[in-house]
Amino acid sequence: MEIHLIRHTAVENPDNLCYGFAEMPLRKNNHEDFKSISIDKDFDLIISSPSQRCQLLAKYFQLNYKTDERVREMNFGDWELKKWSDIPEEEINPWYQDFINVKTKNGENLLEMQTRVAASWNELITAENMRKVLMITHAGVIRLILQSVLQFPLENMFSIQIGYGKKTVIEIKNDLVSVKNLNI
Repeated sequence: MEIHLIRHTAVENPDNLCYGFAEMPLRKNNHEDFKSISIDKDFDLIISSPSQRCQLLAKYFQLNYKTDERVREMNFGDWELKKWSDIPEEEINPWYQDFINVKTKNGENLLEMQTRVAASWNELITAENMRKVLMITHAGVIRLILQSVLQFPLENMFSIQIGYGKKTVIEIKNDLVSVKNLNI
């Protein structure tokens, strides 16, 4: 099985707002961004995050997809749509020091996100009769999937850059899971 993971295209965020679950519009020229992406339509299953920034890409390519809440970006709770610089130091500093375990108010921590992404991923890789799958999602989700496949420490997940509108391909063959392409 091949699993193609595509990150949504670039967002319009001139004020450097914190966003994950919140809707954030794509850049005004998003159709130009879409044109730079190559997607064939030969997929047995297409999954999208329910975020509009992901669904718009699926709609542009006229893909028959389903949404999965588990592949949304991190829920930053009360920080959503606040400027990063406006988040009080007493809230953000503990999170910077331990983003794996520290939960944002009314949001989630990285371990909680990892649990929901892993549930979706494990369901996907154990599905029968799937030859090729496409998932349109977010950088955090793709990093967590790569962390699961490559088994590197969770605290190192931000060492992998996931480009806007870029594709990562993971291959599962004879129970061996490998990263075939990254950011193509």
